[in-house]
Amino acid sequence: MRTTSETQSATNVATRVAGEDIQKGDFVTVLSEIFEVPSFLWNCSDVSLPPDEPVRARFLSTATGTPYKVTVVCLPFVYAKRTRGSVACFDIRRHELVRLDRESGRSLWKLLRKKKKKK
Repeated sequence: MRTTSETQSATNVATRVAGEDIQKGDFVTVLSEIFEVPSFLWNCSDVSLPPDEPVRARFLSTATGTPYKVTVVCLPFVYAKRTRGSVACFDIRRHELVRLDRESGRSLWKLLRKKKKKK
């Protein structure tokens, strides 16, 4: 018995993007965020740190995967529109953004806009 299958699907990958490479019209999402706390509040280390030195940690954002459409870039800030129409501001020193593939971003954007309008 002979069987053949042809797959027409392709895998797209979101790419990390530097702030200066972000352009109006790009679809982006947050990959991770950085938060800072004063070292005197950081109890996760036996090493004493200078009190004026902040401790930085990365964490995965709750907004990971949510598409945003870039409207204005004024470094270090990126202003982007949500699917509901409101505007979000990202500080690229604190947010690591990735650029979505243009076709993936556009189709996801349309899908989420339709979903929001039905409710």
